[in-house]
Amino acid sequence: MRKISFAPNEYYHVYNRGNSKQVIFKEKIDYTRFIKLLFLSNGSNSFKIQFLGKDPYDFERGEQLVDIGAYCLMPNHFHLILKQKPNGSISRFMQKLSTGYSMYCNNKYKREGTLFEGRFKAEHVDNDRYLKYLFSYIHLNPVKIIDASWKEDGIKNKSNAFKFIKDYQFSSFQDYIGVDRSQTKIVNIKAFPDYFQNKKSFEEELFDWLGYE
Repeated sequence: MRKISFAPNEYYHVYNRGNSKQVIFKEKIDYTRFIKLLFLSNGSNSFKIQFLGKDPYDFERGEQLVDIGAYCLMPNHFHLILKQKPNGSISRFMQKLSTGYSMYCNNKYKREGTLFEGRFKAEHVDNDRYLKYLFSYIHLNPVKIIDASWKEDGIKNKSNAFKFIKDYQFSSFQDYIGVDRSQTKIVNIKAFPDYFQNKKSFEEELFDWLGYE
């Protein structure tokens, strides 16, 4: 059984990875599918599979289950920052999300068995210092794609790494720096503490963490 229980208006770091660390996002369309499911799964209304073949971000989802503060997809895992709504459910949201994506992968790649490494993992975020840090930690994850040992050995080129993060489409980073895109509807920045007063302060925070040893 899960050791953590979810409470309304509390913050959680939620994550999972592929079974045996297998890649779960093999192509760009896989990332895009999961991101669409992030939006569509966050509601009381059911949706039809055809919504996933087009822009789904105008679908009336009904009562939302969670507030999503940040997300990042990596080849074999994903991270989310979630806040449970008063009448919502993180467990229900994650069940819809995980089931929807698992069914898609099993069908597309003609696979069987469990896609993810068991049930999703969750940590209660009970203080501002940890929550603020998570926004940087999650959005900096893609650096490992171009420099796998940067945390241990130090970043080789901070400017190049930061450009890669800004251009990375499969996280919520671009929503925090004001990029105009449909995916912005996934996150609800206003539901989380205002740690970053503007785009510049958000970028500076992450750029500073790149230099941390």
